[in-house]
Amino acid sequence: MDRTNDRQPRPATKAATKAAPKAAAKARGPYAVGDERRRRILDVAVEHFAQWGFHASSLARIAKEVGVTQGGLLHHFRSKEDLLVSVLERSEEHDIEQSFAEDFDSAADCFLRLIDLVAYNSRRPGRTRMFNVLIGEASDPGHPAHAFFKRRYATVTTRLTDTFEAAVASGELHPDTDCTAVVHELIAVMDGHQLQWALAPDEVDMAARLRLYFDRLYRSISREGASLP
Repeated sequence: MDRTNDRQPRPATKAATKAAPKAAAKARGPYAVGDERRRRILDVAVEHFAQWGFHASSLARIAKEVGVTQGGLLHHFRSKEDLLVSVLERSEEHDIEQSFAEDFDSAADCFLRLIDLVAYNSRRPGRTRMFNVLIGEASDPGHPAHAFFKRRYATVTTRLTDTFEAAVASGELHPDTDCTAVVHELIAVMDGHQLQWALAPDEVDMAARLRLYFDRLYRSISREGASLP
């Protein structure tokens, strides 16, 4: 009987075993460099979009600051539109990980976590100013970020409304609370404070101001008229 297919492969030699990790490490090297360059491009793009907006930002200027050619930048991002969407999606993923990875325990917990997010945003001015600039631009349906911001506001509104409706059902909030209206109001106030902060960051403490506003709002809709913890 032919046992050719039953033969077991010979164990690797010591030399081959030692060479394997080195080869793997060498293979990983270019990927690590590419990932780092991609992160650098995204970080620089945030600052450029914050300063000049989307239309006035230049891929050539972004590439020059990163230290790559424009062709090198386009190796990672197909176009300026693709770069913008990647910047926004990366920022959104980070926000979710930072503050919204878990469900809210209550309406009070929701308010407190929003305050924490605002305080965090004040410590990363480039990203926050970028959002201010792009939100204004993206009101144009033809803007490449229009769909992103429309979806983002819809997602945030739905999640916060669901949280407050659950708080009504649990008895934390008044049964006649118009949850959707409350959410629209608090988003508008948050965005307004963010704009004021962008104009005078040394004079506007976003987190402190929103803490006062959220406390007044919570007392007005909570069944017990309680303040935030």
